[in-house]
Amino acid sequence: MDLLRFITAGSVDDGKSTLIGRLLYDSKSILIDQMEALEKQSRNKEDGEIDLALLTDGLRAEREQGITIDVAYKYFSTPKRKFIIADAPGHIQYTRNMVTGASNADLIIILVDARNGIVEQTRRHSIIASLLNIPHVFVAINKMDLVDYSQDVFNNIVIDFAEIAKTLGLKDVTYIPISALKGDNIVEKSASFSWYEGDALLDQLESIEIEKDVNLTHARLPVQYVIRPQTEELHDYRGYAGKIISGVYKKGDEIVVLPSGLSSKIKAIESGGVEADEAFAPQSVVLHLEDDIDISRGDLIVKTDHKPKITQELEVLLCWMDSKPLIPGNKYLLQINSRRVRSVVKEIDYKLDVNTLEKNYSLHEAGLNDIVKATIKTASPLAYDPYKELRLNGGAILIDETSNVTVGACMIQ
Repeated sequence: MDLLRFITAGSVDDGKSTLIGRLLYDSKSILIDQMEALEKQSRNKEDGEIDLALLTDGLRAEREQGITIDVAYKYFSTPKRKFIIADAPGHIQYTRNMVTGASNADLIIILVDARNGIVEQTRRHSIIASLLNIPHVFVAINKMDLVDYSQDVFNNIVIDFAEIAKTLGLKDVTYIPISALKGDNIVEKSASFSWYEGDALLDQLESIEIEKDVNLTHARLPVQYVIRPQTEELHDYRGYAGKIISGVYKKGDEIVVLPSGLSSKIKAIESGGVEADEAFAPQSVVLHLEDDIDISRGDLIVKTDHKPKITQELEVLLCWMDSKPLIPGNKYLLQINSRRVRSVVKEIDYKLDVNTLEKNYSLHEAGLNDIVKATIKTASPLAYDPYKELRLNGGAILIDETSNVTVGACMIQ
């Protein structure tokens, strides 16, 4: 059964937490003890209804303020698919939290309040979805019950968002009218939308194809671990273990190890402890090579066609996540997949306004939640692909050497 990771985003009070609560509640993915706790916490509601938002707003401060602060991950499954939901904060001061939640999402649900239409936060979240290259976008137009399920209201919002999608180059956009509070069009198709021809939200989440999003042309295997048991029965065993992030590997393929440039051929492939003739993304495998060459954790095994770029100077879009400012000259550890190298931020080119996409060239440092274009110099060569071409080999993080805290998320350009 395959897994779909998706993130919800929208302005405060657009109903993100209620939508997720409704998905979990109506798909019967809530345990009995959770249900009892929910009923107790909802007792102060006048109409006696269960407050589904409490399922995701886990922090006490979130409940007291009625907002989402941290990224809350929820897991559920149906007979057709497993899901991981990231409920991201709507506030501008939590941009870093949204970037964290969206970085490995297959799909984003952007909520729009039918009464308010497209607002600044809608644009912000659409821009972040575009920067992070999220393959699929669902625009869920919520609170349709408060506008009498009006088709005109829905159509006008679709027209407005289509302009944004065109400007940002969002590829696969789907529009769904819903009412999270009433449960209309969430799990079951609602009779209130006689004019809507599409499926309910859950049906679309179950059926959207994500297999095509996997890149099967650029073969990339970051080495996680070199297996050398050195026992009597496995005296000559030498395997290179890792998860294939893209592409296909077959026995006999000619490979190159980067950044060293050493070459060899694949002698054998193990997957799940069994020998296989081929393996492909996203399988975890052990490769055996014909030659005993120097390979260690962090090296990248690629096929000779479609090689990645190798450099010691990276142009990146960087979301700054630390309360201490980023100043050119600061040194950090840069990690891309399993490779970690020392690096220095040489310069900040501009700050990107996440509301308008305008570039501010007068800025020379980055503060918490800022997104900037920067140049990073690394101590040793790195093999990478541009983020827009291959997210899994074009995303990196910056780590503070003293505290070991992740302080920046990079999208290599």
